[in-house]
Amino acid sequence: MEMSTTKMKVKTAEVAGLKIFYRDAGDPSKRTIVLLHGFPSSSYQFHDLILLLADQFHLIAPDYPGMGHSDVPDPTVLRPTFDDVAAVVDAFIAEHAPGQVILYLHDIGGPIGMRIATAYPDRIAGLIFQNFTMTVDGWNPQRLEVYKRLGGPETPEKLAETQQFATVERDIFVHKTGARHPEALNPDNWAIDAYAFSNAAKRVFMSRLFMNITTNIPRYPEWAAYMTGQQPKTLIVWGRNDPLILPPGAEFVKQIVPAADLRYFDGGHFVLDEYAHEIAEAIIQTFSR
Repeated sequence: MEMSTTKMKVKTAEVAGLKIFYRDAGDPSKRTIVLLHGFPSSSYQFHDLILLLADQFHLIAPDYPGMGHSDVPDPTVLRPTFDDVAAVVDAFIAEHAPGQVILYLHDIGGPIGMRIATAYPDRIAGLIFQNFTMTVDGWNPQRLEVYKRLGGPETPEKLAETQQFATVERDIFVHKTGARHPEALNPDNWAIDAYAFSNAAKRVFMSRLFMNITTNIPRYPEWAAYMTGQQPKTLIVWGRNDPLILPPGAEFVKQIVPAADLRYFDGGHFVLDEYAHEIAEAIIQTFSR
């Protein structure tokens, strides 16, 4: 499978008083896939996938507020919570992809996207899950305990500890752990993130959003009910060696949406690092027909 010759564009949009950076490729008259990235990453994680799909789909991939190349919001304007970030992403999608969309949900992109899907089910043409869980069983139990401990009321000690998750060292760990050939990964994957980490305000915003992760758990029943009731066209592409989010997260989606196509790959949390071609082919098979 070859990459498209269609040029990927990088743009900024004004949303809620913030400049939101995003990548755009393909023909807007075709079906749109909105790519929602993970932590501590940006839309760059979809770079290769976008070029592989640009001949068949319209693709847009925003950087969340306070992440990637997007503006850091003042917390008095936009709080570092999943509710507030999802509201900005929702407004961005409404502006740049006003029709039905396929949402690609990875990691923290999952809670953001599911808030949008449950609020506007008629706008959803399909869902792609990549290592995002909406069941507690999908979490590595040790990691979940850390997230729970760091959640709740903020303290200087909690914030200082959480900022260690927004570092290049942590990013390299997440990219390489579970990868099939970690020594061959493109270092641009974490070098791009390092640019955001170098901005102190972004690092704090990302850390506070990270501390908000466990607030998503009470929403799991609502999201499961949406999936059960709506039965959206669903593709699950999963790095089975992910040290953070485990295969039971994928199996849960398959259980409540029996027609979902579940495909495991011998990779980790950022499975696109090694399997962009295979995942692009799976998306084409699932959504272009």
